[in-house]
Amino acid sequence: MPISRRTLLAGGAGLGLATLPGCGTNTGRGGGGSGPRLAQWYHQYGEPGTRQAVERYAAAYKVADVGVEWRPGNYDQQTAAALLTDSGPDVFEVAGPTIDQIQGGQVADLTALLGDAKDDFAPALLAPRTYRGRVWGIPQLVDTQVLYYRRSLLQAAGVRPPQSLDELVDAARRLTRKDVKGLFLGNAGGAGALGGTPLYAAGLSLVTPDGRVGFDDPAAARTLGKLHRLHTDGSLLLGAPTDWFNPAAFTQGLAAMQWCGLWALPQVRKALGDDFGVLPFPPDGPAGRPAVPVGAWAAAVSSRSAHREAAEAYVKWLWVERTDFQLDFAQSYGLHVPARTSLAARADRLTSGAAADIVRFTKDHGWAVPLLWTAASQTAYLDALSRIIREGADPAGELKAVARKAGAELRRVRNHG
Repeated sequence: MPISRRTLLAGGAGLGLATLPGCGTNTGRGGGGSGPRLAQWYHQYGEPGTRQAVERYAAAYKVADVGVEWRPGNYDQQTAAALLTDSGPDVFEVAGPTIDQIQGGQVADLTALLGDAKDDFAPALLAPRTYRGRVWGIPQLVDTQVLYYRRSLLQAAGVRPPQSLDELVDAARRLTRKDVKGLFLGNAGGAGALGGTPLYAAGLSLVTPDGRVGFDDPAAARTLGKLHRLHTDGSLLLGAPTDWFNPAAFTQGLAAMQWCGLWALPQVRKALGDDFGVLPFPPDGPAGRPAVPVGAWAAAVSSRSAHREAAEAYVKWLWVERTDFQLDFAQSYGLHVPARTSLAARADRLTSGAAADIVRFTKDHGWAVPLLWTAASQTAYLDALSRIIREGADPAGELKAVARKAGAELRRVRNHG
């Protein structure tokens, strides 16, 4: 699974936790239209058939000649650099746009494209793409992460599916055996996989509704401190052949529980049948609540496009009007939740079993990275979280330093213009 999927859910747009080898451009065939030539960029999806699908959508558009460009490597950095030039994409996929891209005038205002369909898009998806009442990206699909657990292993150990963070820590310890670890949060120990999710499970947030630091609270330190116990207990799987975004460690029996994405559900079901269940990240403390991160790829238009009106018309056609393509894109290549509520209700693969549970989790417990949470804030937070989890660093001191950095970033973006 390419890096952009990881950054999308673990903490926000354009934040690059790592990079994949290689870089460059693979250009798909152009569309069938006779109008202006439009360049449309996508990050490199891991699911087979995705590239062929988006090329098929582009070819079906007859008003412009749309050329799909498949961008391997660090897509977020490629896009950020291209938006500063006249040779960048007309239409591009983005996990944001970021607040700096919006405030810098690099992306077009797409509010008018939504029309009457605006209320059909989940509010949690539009909020991180809305600035001063205007929408800057049209959500394409939804990804989320959940806790997968192996029913038979929990039953054999006399462990119930964890309903609180304390129960999760205890369950991971009790499920750990000679050849099986209790929990897999990724080979880095969990910071990159979990991101801000533990804060939301404690009843807190990255950013408050009025644009302030949302975790300057003793509850944040208490919650993050508990995650270090997973290391001291020896409950975490480390050094697995694949990382947390691939379900192989779970399906091969290397861990009894794994934090992974909805996209892995078809693989898990194929390997384990009904011998698994899914849960949101469990709550912690009296104000706690279950939490699942919700991220959405969105279509945006470069403000430097030489064919801006044509690019906007294409985005409206594909991501507002062509609901058949939107439904196909969400559930035919891997598994995702459609961005629109009405389409999620029509998605056959999401109506039963674990898939239906996950859709419910996104509705009831979903959180999305706030627009004002910048890359600098995210880097400071993830570095601190890693030190807390892996090294046992003092949570209160680490979070105080992050709050200072994030507070300065929030003041910067709030005071812009």
